[in-house]
Amino acid sequence: MTQTTAQPPLETLTFQTARDALERGLAALAGGQTVFDLGSVKLADSSGVAVLLAMQRAARKAGVAVSFVNLPLSLKSLANLYGVDTLLVESPANLHHH
Repeated sequence: MTQTTAQPPLETLTFQTARDALERGLAALAGGQTVFDLGSVKLADSSGVAVLLAMQRAARKAGVAVSFVNLPLSLKSLANLYGVDTLLVESPANLHHH
């Protein structure tokens, strides 16, 4: 049986989904994706922040800039609380244009 490569949009970024979300994110990074739209995320916790930071580290190690757009308020609030909010969003000057 063949599995489809298209994955549904990520709706939760929590402890329960963190491992899968990180694997998906790292695979997308390896495939050249540098902008991640989190507009479909409805629920997030501190594990979600950890996933985004891990993706950010992997991107920097690979020498690319990554950005997260449409972060839900819950992720923005947690990132601000932990003092890492500036690490999760690249300024527009750092974004690569298509």
